[in-house]
Amino acid sequence: MLRIFITGLLAALPLAATILIFVWGAQLLYGWVGPGSTVGHLLVAIGLGVTGSEVAGYLIGVAIVVVLIFALGLLVQTRLHGFVGDAVNALMQRIPLVRGVYDVIKKFVGLVAQRDEAGVRSMSPVWLHFGGLGGAAVLGLLSTPEPVLLGGKPYLAVLVPTAPVPIGGGLLYVPQDWVTVAEVGVEGLTSIYVSMGVTSHQHLMSASANAPPS
Repeated sequence: MLRIFITGLLAALPLAATILIFVWGAQLLYGWVGPGSTVGHLLVAIGLGVTGSEVAGYLIGVAIVVVLIFALGLLVQTRLHGFVGDAVNALMQRIPLVRGVYDVIKKFVGLVAQRDEAGVRSMSPVWLHFGGLGGAAVLGLLSTPEPVLLGGKPYLAVLVPTAPVPIGGGLLYVPQDWVTVAEVGVEGLTSIYVSMGVTSHQHLMSASANAPPS
């Protein structure tokens, strides 16, 4: 009976883990933009003038924001996109502290959207080989292909995510010859980290496939 129970538990584990990850994401999103958050209070204030109900005011505020985002999407698809984009970029670049954060977020958005080819090339999956080739290998994201000099030697900045929720991690500056290209794609990298390595065989070359016949 114990074996049957363990078999059922292992069968339910992938589904349960997936549900827990999405529930965690929903709770995180609710904490950021829910009615009790700072953004939520702003949305309630937007719609509260139309109705006296806080819930209705929140929903109206969300609807107004959705309409504005949709209008922005239409604007981006028109010829005014270049003018508006240049104006926003010029404004952000004038603010010393903000421009650094804005550039990083813009690169991440371009990477996920797969539309900014320069951003995709500059932030690409790589292997980080500790101690050089032949050492321990870690999947990461190359933040920029341009090395910096530390102690007279070229170093690259590599973002190493955490598992199973790869939205955090660490920024490591490592010798340039420790870094090689990883042909897994961003989706593959995300899948490997979310699954804690279980899906590695789906995105990486299997060792058994290259083993010589016995």
